[in-house]
Amino acid sequence: MPRIKSKHKLVIIADDEKGIRDSVAMILRGEGYDVLEAADGSEALQLVRRYHPDLLLLDVKMPRKSGPAVLDEITKKGLGPVVVVISAVGSVSIAVKVVKAGAYDFLEKPLSKDKLLITVENALKNAAMKVENLRLREELGGDEEFVGDSKMMRELRQAIAVVARTESRVLIFGESGTGKELVAKIIYTNSPRSERVFIKVNCAAIPSELIESELFGYEKGAFTGAERRKPGRFELADGGTLFLDEIGDLHLDAQAKLLRVLQEGEIEPVGAVRSTKIDVRVIAATNKRLEDEIAKGGFREDLYYRLRVVPIECPPLRKRVEDVEGLLEHFSRDYCRRNQLPEVRFAESARKALCQYHWPGNVRELKNLVERLVIFKAGGLIGRSDLPVEFLVKQEGERSGASLSTVKGKVEADYIMQVLADTKWNVSKTAEMLGIDRTNLHKKIKKYGLKRLKNSEV
Repeated sequence: MPRIKSKHKLVIIADDEKGIRDSVAMILRGEGYDVLEAADGSEALQLVRRYHPDLLLLDVKMPRKSGPAVLDEITKKGLGPVVVVISAVGSVSIAVKVVKAGAYDFLEKPLSKDKLLITVENALKNAAMKVENLRLREELGGDEEFVGDSKMMRELRQAIAVVARTESRVLIFGESGTGKELVAKIIYTNSPRSERVFIKVNCAAIPSELIESELFGYEKGAFTGAERRKPGRFELADGGTLFLDEIGDLHLDAQAKLLRVLQEGEIEPVGAVRSTKIDVRVIAATNKRLEDEIAKGGFREDLYYRLRVVPIECPPLRKRVEDVEGLLEHFSRDYCRRNQLPEVRFAESARKALCQYHWPGNVRELKNLVERLVIFKAGGLIGRSDLPVEFLVKQEGERSGASLSTVKGKVEADYIMQVLADTKWNVSKTAEMLGIDRTNLHKKIKKYGLKRLKNSEV
């Protein structure tokens, strides 16, 4: 048996014609795929069980075990590979039945190199998307809701429930860290398209010169290096949902092409001579005020109204501080459970400090802070002194409006005093917790005039 390189996709070719196996294997190996060959259905099943391939090219008529019989066993036993049926012209009707029984697609003999490569690539991408969609549904729990019972969150949940049942386009507004992507995923998982694909595109992460080919794809020979056809994100999302994140960063040229897609319901890949009809639900999100971008000439007004059929706003955390405590409990329990750590508790002083904070990073910032605290205080009590100094500096500065040096001094004094209290004024332990030596700690105690409330020696 040939050695399997795990970093590559593994394809098994099951066909009783050696010439077909050899030619297909040569084409696929030339594209970087690992290939194994089977001369009959029984051998194909043995290889599937042993090597767990990513894809099986399966002939319909084979000795010992037919293609439909192999597919039936793979489906019943959940053996895993995506299946593409290879069919002679005379058995197309059989092939169609096999596809209905669970195969991804079928190819007619004689096999076209371009058609073979496109089908294999799309089949593997489709399989990867199914895995991702299962992960999404597990992550969201099917009926996942935002944590929080504030008025804003109740209104947000209600809006999501209403729009999810429709086919309408949605434009999600909100600052970074407010959960725009989560809103998009919840809309998708509760929509009529939940069994189809969900594809995300971060418009800010793709260079302007590549965004057109990423969204709409390109034909073979469209430009130097385009050695074969590549489907774009719209084509891959056909029948499903496309999430355009950070839509406000989309280049103006791409905005014009996107507008045409939304108007006409068809795409034109780079280098194509004709358009292709697609059926995609578009959900977009932005942390920018698109009205301001329109005024500056950075965003098309006609595209804005095409996307903004149903606007949904994710409120910043500072406007729903009553939800902070619930989020603290949710994130700490979740992190402890996933990492098999004992649960933590938050002291009243810590809860108060966290509820008074401005949260410029919103829910994402809170989640990251909770994770950091849990790592170092698993099974313990999280007090105000456990909060990062930079966090307290921000909080104190926002509250008092004092100079940075004054704020830093006050926060440092408060922090040292809290740790001293927590250690019952054990200077050695306090210095260790603060990461400084005893001499330096004594200097700071003197500098800030810190005194123990009860009479006892330091």
